[in-house]
Parts: sequence; C-alpha cells; structure tokens
Amino acid sequence: MDPSTNGRKTLLRWFDTKDRRPFPFQEQTWDAIASGRNGFLLAPTGSGKTLALFGAFLISQLDKKGFKSGKEDRSAKKEPLTSLSLIWVTPLRALAKDLEKNMQEAAAELGLKVRIERRTGDVSASQRQHQTKKMPEVLITTPESLHILFAQKEYATHFDALRLIVMDEWHEFLGSKRGTQAELALARLRMISPKALVWGISATIGNVDEAKEVLFGDDKLASKAVTIQATHKKDIQLTSIIPDKIDEFPWHGHLGLHLLPKLLPHLDPPGSVLIFTNTRAQSEIWFRAILEARPELAGEIALHHGSLTREIRMWVEDALRDGTLRVVVCTSSLDLGVDFSPVDRVVQIGSPKGIARCLQRAGRSGHAPGQSSHLYFLPTHALELIEASALRTAIQRGELEERYAVLKPFDVLAQYLVTLAVSDGFDEEKLYQEIRQTWAYSTVTPREWQQLLTFLTNGGPSLTRYSEYSKIERDENGLYRVLDRKIARRHRLSIGTIESDAMLRVKFLTGGALGSVEEWFIARLEPGDSFWFAGRNLELVRVNQNTVFVKKTQKPATVIPTWLGGRMSFSSNLSSGLREKIRLAALAEEGRNGFLEEQKENENRKDSLRKGKNENEIGIPIEPELETLQPIFEIQKRWSLLPNEHQFLVETSRSREGYHTFFFPFEGRNVHEGLSALVATRLAVLKPITFTIAMNDYGFELLSDQEIQWSESLLRGLFSKEHLERDLLKSVNMAELAKRRFRGISRVAGLVFQGFPGRSKSDRHLQMSSSLFYDVFNEIEPNHLLLKQSYDEVIQYQLEETRIRMALDRIQHQDIVIRPTHKFSPFAFPIFVDRLRERVSSEKLVDRIRKIQSQVASEFTKAVRRDS
Repeated sequence: MDPSTNGRKTLLRWFDTKDRRPFPFQEQTWDAIASGRNGFLLAPTGSGKTLALFGAFLISQLDKKGFKSGKEDRSAKKEPLTSLSLIWVTPLRALAKDLEKNMQEAAAELGLKVRIERRTGDVSASQRQHQTKKMPEVLITTPESLHILFAQKEYATHFDALRLIVMDEWHEFLGSKRGTQAELALARLRMISPKALVWGISATIGNVDEAKEVLFGDDKLASKAVTIQATHKKDIQLTSIIPDKIDEFPWHGHLGLHLLPKLLPHLDPPGSVLIFTNTRAQSEIWFRAILEARPELAGEIALHHGSLTREIRMWVEDALRDGTLRVVVCTSSLDLGVDFSPVDRVVQIGSPKGIARCLQRAGRSGHAPGQSSHLYFLPTHALELIEASALRTAIQRGELEERYAVLKPFDVLAQYLVTLAVSDGFDEEKLYQEIRQTWAYSTVTPREWQQLLTFLTNGGPSLTRYSEYSKIERDENGLYRVLDRKIARRHRLSIGTIESDAMLRVKFLTGGALGSVEEWFIARLEPGDSFWFAGRNLELVRVNQNTVFVKKTQKPATVIPTWLGGRMSFSSNLSSGLREKIRLAALAEEGRNGFLEEQKENENRKDSLRKGKNENEIGIPIEPELETLQPIFEIQKRWSLLPNEHQFLVETSRSREGYHTFFFPFEGRNVHEGLSALVATRLAVLKPITFTIAMNDYGFELLSDQEIQWSESLLRGLFSKEHLERDLLKSVNMAELAKRRFRGISRVAGLVFQGFPGRSKSDRHLQMSSSLFYDVFNEIEPNHLLLKQSYDEVIQYQLEETRIRMALDRIQHQDIVIRPTHKFSPFAFPIFVDRLRERVSSEKLVDRIRKIQSQVASEFTKAVRRDS
C-alpha cells in the first residue's frame, strides 16, 4: 500500500488523535492487502489485531470517498457504498457485538458513512430482513449465520462485490465442527467471489503452517499467502496466590475456597476484576462465597456464564464496560476478545489446563496495545501450584498448543448439502469439486460422495421406506433441491454444529427469565426444593413442558446446578511442562540434600561460610510455587520417588479395599482414561482379574482384590504400542461410547429434529430416536458413513489415540521404577480421593480426607524429627 495515499495519511492522523502510532505488523498488513495478498496474522491478545485488518478496509474507503489532507473532497459522492465488501467471521456473538461497536466508532470518527452491522442469532428479525434486501458494507457474523444466509434464495447476489474475508480467532475454529462449517463457507465464498482476499487472525496457536493449510484449503495457496507476526511481546504477569501453610492446604479438590480470604484483597479498588472459573457450577459457588464474605459488593459484583440468559449476559458486559460493575465471576463465556478496557486484573480459579486458554484469559486485562496483563492464579489444591509454575514458563518461552482440524465429518457435509438444496440447489459434480478444495474434505472419495447423496435422496438401504428421509431430489435442470416446505423449514431451524445437553428454561412465576439448566438436574428436585442459580436462592414451584418455574426464597439452597462435560484435561504442552517442573523439583531435592550433607561435614570448620547458601547458589533455580511445595515433594521422595524425565513411576500399596497400583504418566485425564482401560484389558487377558479404575490429570489407579506381581517386562508389554487401536476398541464399551457420539452426529446430519422454538423435544425422546437410528444402521448398514464417524470420534477425540500412542512411546524409552508404599503418596492420594468421592457422601468424604491427610502430615513430621 502506497504510504502516501490520502486514505492512509488520514488514518495515521486518526492514530495521532489517540496518542498512538501503528505497530509495524499493522502497517505490513495494510501493505499486503493493498498488494492483493492473502495472509495470516499472528499477534498477542489486545495488541490491535482488529485494526490491522479493518484498517486496510478503512484506508480503501477513505481513498474512495475522496479524502485529501484530512479534509473531505467536496466533489466526492456523499452516498454510502451499497455493496458488501468485507465479511468478518467471529466465533462468538458477544465478540461480534463488540467488534460492531468499535468498528462503527472508528468509521464515524473518520467521517465515513458506511454501514457496519452484525448478523448473528441475537439480531432482530427485522434487521436481518433489512439486510437481505440491502447488505451493509461490513458484515460481522458467525459460521452458523453464514450458512443460514446460504439457505436463502439467490443468496449469491449478496457476495458479488466481496473483497475481503476475515476469519477472526482462527485457532478457536480449528479442532471443531464449527471450523469445518467455516471451511465450507470459505470455499463457497471463494467460488462466488474469486477475487476476494482471505485472511486469518490468531493470537494463540502453535502450528501456524497447518492452520494456514486449513484456512486456504491446500498447501499451495497457503504457501503463497503471507504470514505477518507481531514482533512485540505482550507483557503478562502471572502471580500465584500461595497458602500460608502448605501442610494444611488440601492435596485434592476443585473449588479452592480455602484461599477465599487471600483472594479478597485482590478485589479491592482500583480497577475491575474478572474471576475465571472452569465450570458454571464453580462460578455459582464462588459468586455466592464472595458475596457472603463481602456483602458490601452487592451491586458491584455479577455472574456471567453460558447458561444465563442472553439479556443478563449482555447487561453484565455493558455494566463492566461503563464501570457499574467492578467484579465479575465468569467462565469461558468471557474468554475471547470482548474489549473490557476497565479490567485491571484477572483471577484464575484452578488450573486452566492449557497455555492458550491461560493467555486468552490473562489478556482480558490490559486489553489494549502497550498495556500489561495481570493474572493471579488461585490453586484449588496443592499440586496445582506445579501447573502455575509450568504455565509461567510456557508463557515466557512463547509456547502454544497445536490445533488440528477435523477430518471428514460427514454429518456437517450432509447438513451443508441440504442447506444448498434448500436455496438454489446444487450441481452434483461442481459441488464435489468445490468441497474437495477444503482441507476437511480433500480426501472424500467418489464412493463416499455417492453414499452421502444416496443417504440424502432416499435414506439409503436403512431408511428407504420412510419418505421424510428423502430430503433432496433432482429438478428438471438436474440440480439437487429440497422441494418439501416442511423439510426446508425444519432444516433452517437446525443449521449449526454446537452440541449441548437438553436444557430447560428457568423463569420466575411473575415473568422474567434467568437462564437454563440441564434436564437431568431438575429431575432430581421436588417442588419446594431450593437451589442456587444465577446468583440467587430459588425455590422450585413446578416444571411445565420445557420451562422450570421458580420463585425467590429465603430458604438456604441445598444444591447448585452442575452441567455435564465440565471437566477439562491437560493439553499436551502443559503435560510436558508439568513433567519438566517435577524433574526440576527432583533436582532441587537432590541438590538440597547433597548440600545439607556437605554442611554437616564442614560445620566445625572456621571457613564454613556456606551455611546460608540457597538453591540459586547451588545452581538450581526454584520458583516460589516449587519452593512452597518442598515439604510435599519431600514426602513424595521419602515414601516413593520424585521421577525425573527418564523415569516412569509406578506405586503399589495395600489397604482394606484391596491392592492399589498407581501409574504416573502426567498426560491428563483424557489420556489416562484410555490408558487405564487399555492396561486393565491387556492384563485381564493374561490373568482373570477385575479392576476398579480411577484417574486424574497426573495418573491413574487400578484397584483389585488380587495382588499382582509387577515386573518391568510385564509393564513394558502392557504399555506397548503394538495393536493399539485393536486393544483400545476392546478396552472400552465402544458400542456405548459410539452411541453417545452418534446422538450429536444424528442431530447435525438432520436425522433427529430437536423441535420448533418453544416446543423442543425432551432429552429422553432425542436419545431414544438417535439410539434407534444407531441400532438400525448397525444392523442394516454397518459401513454407514455416520456410523463409522461415531467410532472415529471416540478413538480420536474421547480416547485421544494419537496422544496415547505418543505417551506409550515415551514410556518405552523410560526406566520403569516400581515403588511399594505403606501410605498413599502425595501423587497417589488425589487419585484415591477421586474414586472415593463417587461412593461416599460429600460430608463423610471431607471428614475422611482431612483425617487421612492429617495422619500423613503427622507421620511425616515424626519421621523428620527422628532423622534430625
């Protein structure tokens, strides 16, 4: 882009009015777009990514409008442009609203009369209708809303003048079916407007080349696209809230309320605070705890999570912007991009389980170019302090997780074909070539393509007798179309890939909605029972169809809703960082013990000046989190082992329950779920035996009533990569897991209709319907594309077969260390508790945990005294 153009000069003067200068990456982006280059932009959260892409649009519009030397050319036409030239695709509706506001403000300050609007699910029907008649110059939307546009007659005319497509937060799309939707939308827009440039934006992704290939569909286009990376680093300060006495801090848990008194000072003025939790239930619990501890915060504190109504969430976002609210307890609902400039600091309750997620949340504070971000890490149990240390190191090194796209999700493709058939229809051969231009469907074979068309035209061999599954048919021009109005209406209401459990709306008897809870939770309650939701004590009055009617109550709430699927697992990068920190802790212990021995030998010497020497002087730097955990590491080392990078630790012990074996790969809950089932199944082949299995992010437990004579050769066989997929399939109830996956697949593919607005079907009805389809396909079409997809999803995403294979490979190259223990070690204790909590009441469990941990601490203290 010519830096001397009037538009660019005008934009630079606008930057001057803000006391800012463009970053080099912003100007590089403007140049690349002016040169007609596709591209991919990498820049930290809050560094000005939006202006890098939107700034190029502003410059082009300023040049078209005839601006000269900052003054409007009187001879230039004053009418706003009438063609859609920029589509901005975002993963979140809340982010779309914020983008719309910021873009409109910038355009107005520059004197540009352009329409900048969003088209998402929360936009009024009248505005969407107005857009259908006349599109704005800039459209901010989501993949789902784009596909809904594709379902309109003559939709292609909207995109005739399209010049730029921006895929914001591209890393959030990768690895999900929404990303596949975005790939299909890009392929269609490129076909309609081949001159349109495509740009992706990301702040947190580790595999840039692969991300670009998915964005552009093939490696050739990706290699020609320019990659622009911000050279300045975002300053992120991560500080742990450390307990005063680590020996009194729980070794297990997920709430962290023990540290509430240490959190409260961080909520004091100045500035606002976002408190991130990992689950909606956790956010409700912390909101109530803070309000009870600081009742004066009433009116200044609020709750924000995905199960609250859109109106409540929007009010919270606006109130935080204008300073009405100072503290917001939230979940991932506020992870992305929404610009809350008043936010001064962020608190993370418990480990975020991933580096990218940590960066996103930290970036909510100081969300502006040049500002620092401050995150306070509050551990929910002692060992999470290791994760805090690992996260800080990863942030300092600039490490990020890799994201990989979904390959051949045929449910999404089936939905897309019906979408196009609902509007103007599609040509079989042309569309096949088009979808082959996407990364997701580049390997679809002609046979698979014909299978899918057969499924949509007559239901295939399984459903051919049922006319409602004959959705598309050829018209007189040879195009596939949907001619049944009922099918078309149902399909438009079903477009999208976001899966959720059946939800019931929560409303006051007097009117006013609060949000939604899952059906299974309400099924446990009786009228008159009280529960805590949306920051209030509520009493259940009645359930009518899909609505839960409640009233406020003074009765103490006995339960808090929980939502299924809330547990997160380690990312592979964080797993690696955790193992590194444990290795450093082991080295520090060795260094300390060697140094203490040296002190004893030299204590009578006059020149014994080494007495005050610390770990840093020994050459082993210790972070505050690891220093705090030294007493626990000491227990772990005395009773078992602190494994280094060359060791795979296996602990055995015996209790009244039977024989316990604990394995510590440190790979995350999801990987351990697959590994534990794999090892148990392989062992059962060698010896008739049954196990009770438990796991957490650090390891897993096999509990049996029979003693096993463990040996290195036996363990190497159990942890072998040979026949991995076969043994994984044997190790779990694959049919049941696949059936659960099939439920979501059947909805996306259009087999199951969730109901019309306000009349959605019950969770039980939907489950029965999808199970019936699963059984029919299994019996009649065992090679059905959707059935095979359900098995593939279990292997790849639930059991994480790829990561299991990598973990097995690492274990084969490690020394296997088997350590018998007379008590559960600090590493084993949390796994033991995780299993225990499933069959003991919470009150009894808390008492038992405290008793066991107290006994452990007491025994350790006695042992130390004896040694000294």
